[in-house]
Amino acid sequence: MTSPGSGDHTAYRISHDPAELDLDRIHEWLSTMAYWSIGRPREVTERAIAGSQVWAAFDAAGDHVGVARLVTDGATFGWLCDVFVAADHRGRGVGTALVAAVLAHADALGLKRVILATEDAHEVYIRQGFAALAHPTMWLQRGRPVDRPAVDPAPGLT
Repeated sequence: MTSPGSGDHTAYRISHDPAELDLDRIHEWLSTMAYWSIGRPREVTERAIAGSQVWAAFDAAGDHVGVARLVTDGATFGWLCDVFVAADHRGRGVGTALVAAVLAHADALGLKRVILATEDAHEVYIRQGFAALAHPTMWLQRGRPVDRPAVDPAPGLT
C-alpha cells in the first residue's frame, strides 16, 4: 500500500505487518546512524519494537528502506519515534509517507494527542500537522543518564 505525502513515494510500499520487519537492519540504523539512539543495545531495540506499533517502508525491489514507531495506549495518547529513512532514499517522500501512515492509524484509534521530538526534521512533521507544544511548561520529562543501567522493577511491579 502507498501512503499520501509529498515526494516520489509511489515507488515505495508502507507496511504495518510485523512479519515484514528486518530487525537486523532496523537495529543497525538506530544503533549506528540515528543521532538519538547511537549505541542502543540490540536487546533494547527488540523490546522497543515488541512494545510498539511499527511501520516499514520498502522500495520497488522489496528492500527495507525506512521505519517509524508509535508507542501508544491505543486510546488516548501516542508518541511517534524512531522515524528513520536510509540515506539513499531520503528526499523522496518516504519519511512523509511513513508518518502519514502512522498518523492515519492514530486517527483511526481516536488518539487525542500524538507527540514527538526531533532535532532536525521539523518541516517534515509540520507538514503533517505537528506544531511546537502550546503549553511547554505543562510538560516534564524524566531521563536516565545513558551510562546508568536500567534497574529491574521491584517484585510485583511486572
